[in-house]
Amino acid sequence: MSDDKADYISTFFEKETVKKDDLLIKEGKTSKKSYFLEKGIIRCYIIDLNGEEVTTRFYSAPDFLNDYLSFFKQKPSEENYEALTDCNVWSINHEKVQYCFHNIPEFREWGRMLLTLNYVKMHKHMISFHKYTAQERYENLLKKHPEIIQKVPLKIIASYLGITKFSLSRIRKNIVKTTV
Repeated sequence: MSDDKADYISTFFEKETVKKDDLLIKEGKTSKKSYFLEKGIIRCYIIDLNGEEVTTRFYSAPDFLNDYLSFFKQKPSEENYEALTDCNVWSINHEKVQYCFHNIPEFREWGRMLLTLNYVKMHKHMISFHKYTAQERYENLLKKHPEIIQKVPLKIIASYLGITKFSLSRIRKNIVKTTV
């Protein structure tokens, strides 16, 4: 994409500040915006059958995020998107996205790429629960996103990895022992 075209597309986005603990998208509400995360960390979570929060995804700057199903189908979201740190985001509303898809071929290609990348991330995470141990999943997160390990509470990381915070504590101690 040319710089001129990227500059033109950027005019459709608005800068927003999101405070820690704020919800960008709330379960039961329809997502009206898509976001580019310029600074910060956001998590996506659900409430399971036991009333517990289960983290399904992290977004760490720079990254694009939205609840694709809610946003594109304009149906209520089944998930919550919560800022874990103070964040800077650039938002674009549904109507502007539709306009850009219909009128800017480069935007359409870029959107297709984002959907594909999002699918790949979700698919790999799902498969990781069946192919890798909890320690391997933790080590992979540590390698790819050390900022999440540094800034996110252990309870939330454990939830994402599908383990208890006590199991995560044991894994972290085991890693320290093997690296010393």
